[in-house]
Amino acid sequence: MIYKGKIWKFGDNIDTDAIIPARYLVTSDPQELAAHCMEDADPQFVSKMKKGDIILGGENFGCGSSREHAPIAIKAAGISCVVARSFARIFYRNSFNMGLPIFESNDLWAAIKEGEEITVDGGAGIITISGGNKQFKIGKIPPFMEQLINDGGLMKHIAKKRGIK
Repeated sequence: MIYKGKIWKFGDNIDTDAIIPARYLVTSDPQELAAHCMEDADPQFVSKMKKGDIILGGENFGCGSSREHAPIAIKAAGISCVVARSFARIFYRNSFNMGLPIFESNDLWAAIKEGEEITVDGGAGIITISGGNKQFKIGKIPPFMEQLINDGGLMKHIAKKRGIK
């Protein structure tokens, strides 16, 4: 699992309402949710980011309510993965259930500016800032959770196990 993209940097305690505002929870359509991804944190986010880019958060990313819409919106917007100093536990699990790769790095946030590019090598457990020699260790994703991501999330994983297309 290797992800390479431009960094979009957000601070501490970005809650699920900043990721996908509650006013848009009248739908579960991924593309409609994607159109409003991070809208309350950065109103122009969706128009600025490109497919494959990476969100970098501070402490407690994804705190707040337990809505699954938040990782769905991020993934559907085209973000390849999220790196943060730490994640709220329910967001952490919901991300894997929805097939969104997430990684924790305590040191990356302070060492990088928005717009820089990184490569996240989930298998090796290393993040590299492009154009430099700076590398940061990240925890490897447990094999079962890696399988969830590879299968596209928990429901697709279960369907695959049952032979359902």
